[in-house]
Amino acid sequence: MQPRLYRSRTDVMLGGVCGGLGAYLGLDPTLIRLFFVVLALGTGIGVFLYLLLWIVVPVEGAPQRSVEESAQAAAGEMADRARTLGQEFAGAVARPNPRMGIFVGVALVAVGLIWMIQNLDLPWLRWLDFDFLWPTLLIIGGIVLILRRLRGE
Repeated sequence: MQPRLYRSRTDVMLGGVCGGLGAYLGLDPTLIRLFFVVLALGTGIGVFLYLLLWIVVPVEGAPQRSVEESAQAAAGEMADRARTLGQEFAGAVARPNPRMGIFVGVALVAVGLIWMIQNLDLPWLRWLDFDFLWPTLLIIGGIVLILRRLRGE
């Protein structure tokens, strides 16, 4: 019997779609999450596809329902999750993490320095281009996440 596709109840970030796909495909859910992020940033279809799967794919262990009932249940879940995220965001804004301020500050300084150096138009720094830099940073970030996950961190 072939395994069924379900949204995970245990490996959940938003709706359990990536956790369920990871279990179904035998892949790490982090890789699937990265795929959806890249798809969302690259084409915009990642958000639509994720929401569609959230509505269509049933929750793990849920009884069989019609498509309409599944869609209504998923819409209710989305509304609850949106409320929860809104409350968490409001709490984070009210009590910001001091490390986040340092991270954002360092990121702003780094982007400002790169932009300033780029505007100096130095011949030996022509390779420092945002069209090259952002994909490189995404690739490095992805490799770091994969290596950390393989090490069990």
